[in-house]
Amino acid sequence: MQRPFIRPMPGRDITESHRPATPLELFFDLVCVIAIASAAAGLHHAIAENHIGIGILTFTYAFGSIWWAWMNFTWFASAYDNDDIPYRIAVFVMIGGAMLIAAGIPAMMVDQDSTLGLTGYIIMRLALVSLWLRAGKHDPSRRTTAIRYAVGISMCQTLWIVGVLFVPAEFFFWFFPFAFICEWAVPWYAEKAAGTPWHKGHIAERYGLLTIIVLGESLLALSMAISASGEIGSWSFEQHMLILSGLILVFSMWWLYFSESEHLALDRTESGFIWGYGHLVVFGSAAAVGAGLALNVDVLSGHAHVEGFISNAALTIPSALFLFGLWIVHDQFNHKKGFLRYLVPITALLLLGATYVPFAPAATALLLTGCLMVRLKQASFIDDSHPTVS
Repeated sequence: MQRPFIRPMPGRDITESHRPATPLELFFDLVCVIAIASAAAGLHHAIAENHIGIGILTFTYAFGSIWWAWMNFTWFASAYDNDDIPYRIAVFVMIGGAMLIAAGIPAMMVDQDSTLGLTGYIIMRLALVSLWLRAGKHDPSRRTTAIRYAVGISMCQTLWIVGVLFVPAEFFFWFFPFAFICEWAVPWYAEKAAGTPWHKGHIAERYGLLTIIVLGESLLALSMAISASGEIGSWSFEQHMLILSGLILVFSMWWLYFSESEHLALDRTESGFIWGYGHLVVFGSAAAVGAGLALNVDVLSGHAHVEGFISNAALTIPSALFLFGLWIVHDQFNHKKGFLRYLVPITALLLLGATYVPFAPAATALLLTGCLMVRLKQASFIDDSHPTVS
């Protein structure tokens, strides 16, 4: 029997035993990461040209936009994904908006023109409004929540449009924080009416998958920078060490994030907000690590206009932020004891100090690897239930 093209959109069952990410969600993630990669590439080139301030500011705004649109859809899908035709079309519209954000990032970096990127962002958000209206119609117990989301998101998009039309270009970047605060307040207000039925296992998997893709993008940035740096036979010892350090660094970041099976050990809505919002630091810093690695390749090959200290900081600071973000979203909810509770933030502080050592990439990789080894040893991550190999 064929399924109907249009189906009801009640809340999903939060007790589903197996709730994997759907192919449509993976497609959505992939396109969002194109925008994230564009933002990271813009950060890399801006710092390499010694436009550090505008590069960091633009990367923050561009990444914040795509992350917020991604996160809002992810939590909505966890609660209401019914996979019918209108739902898929709405997600396709969001994907088109994400592509516009990616296309608009170069203009943001070079000319501080956010028109195209902001247009894509507004398209993504309004497509989500249509889904919230459907959820409100089919889920009477949470209708107030859905209407609050729809109205709040719509008001924020009106605010963005007013900003584009009336805020002078030289002040528009200062308008961004105010508008984002308004955006971030919408879920907090809406969920007070009645919490949406998000699935803990599904959310943890969705965040983990994006972490994997963003870390992969960091390795892609390193690979492309290596490809542009010349023939392998002309590489110096430092370039070879940088490649090895970059691989170890990203591998350690992956392992630290996935070092425990129960990554979302929480159920309360308040903790869910901290966990979900805190990943902005994790995802953003992971993307910035790729820019830092590529910048270090440029410095060693003579293609950057900055000193080695800047390239060191471009790697050590996002690595430290990654650990700090991991500490917020993971360790605070898993009841670490003793030294293990403070291992990650202590390592983050040491990473900031590594900015001043002669070859920071190697020091960064060693510190992250050391943090991982101590964490594995002290937390006894080896599962004795697995059979040993004789």
